[in-house]
Amino acid sequence: MKAFTAQTADPDAVVDELLHGGGAVKISGLFTAEQIAEARAIIMEHSENDANKATHFQGAAEADGKIALQRRVWNLLAKGDVFSAMAAHPVLMDILRKFLGTEFIMGSIAANRILPGGPGQEPHVDYPYWDFHSPETHPVGLNGSFPMNAQVSVILDPFTEQSGATAYVPGSQRELRYPTEADDFHGRAERMLGNPGDVALFYGVTWHCAMPNTSDHDRNAVLIQYLPKWVKPMEDMPAALPQSFIDRASPDMRQLLGLNYPYPEVLDAAKAGNAEGRT
Repeated sequence: MKAFTAQTADPDAVVDELLHGGGAVKISGLFTAEQIAEARAIIMEHSENDANKATHFQGAAEADGKIALQRRVWNLLAKGDVFSAMAAHPVLMDILRKFLGTEFIMGSIAANRILPGGPGQEPHVDYPYWDFHSPETHPVGLNGSFPMNAQVSVILDPFTEQSGATAYVPGSQRELRYPTEADDFHGRAERMLGNPGDVALFYGVTWHCAMPNTSDHDRNAVLIQYLPKWVKPMEDMPAALPQSFIDRASPDMRQLLGLNYPYPEVLDAAKAGNAEGRT
């Protein structure tokens, strides 16, 4: 996985790697040790108190009675200002404006905590293709030549092979399809290794999955989904946030929440006049 720092993460170079290279990059130096510790403490508190949350790609774990060893914490924006700082970091915003268009939005920000002994996920691709295991429900000809998703993992615990660092197949983003057993995912996969504070940024059509945590410590990360402005997001974040958060949201946060994009709109009740076009 090609590595950048906060100073060297040139948007053009990162976008080229996401589209035409391995499909994933690591960026170091975006967040302080204090921010990482604060985010981790909040996630640990919420995941200890309420472990029963929706999750994805954990069918085998559910069948084996181990699903509680992976714990999600949703709606992080409402749980601490540190998560707003992570979601709207200027370096990430610059890269994603180049990758997804200047008015891109955020589709989800959540935590994924895998406890020691937690099993891995099935290899998959992410939203808006997360249910591409049912390709007949998607348009014919859908492909990965232009991005409709980017994923960010802010690493909070060491991501090692033992702790279950995310596995991915470099180059798999060039062909949009759900991986099968014949693809030998685990034989071809590399790992998104990193230290607390590092960020793994990847194109969500890259085949990937969390791996089993065989270490003696938790494996925590903040997972952020970014989308073009017109793609339907996974979480209805404005509905889950208090009005006070909306009222004080920065311009970047308003963009991320989709508040700057009016559609869908009841056009019969919209202001009269020409609403779209160059002039």
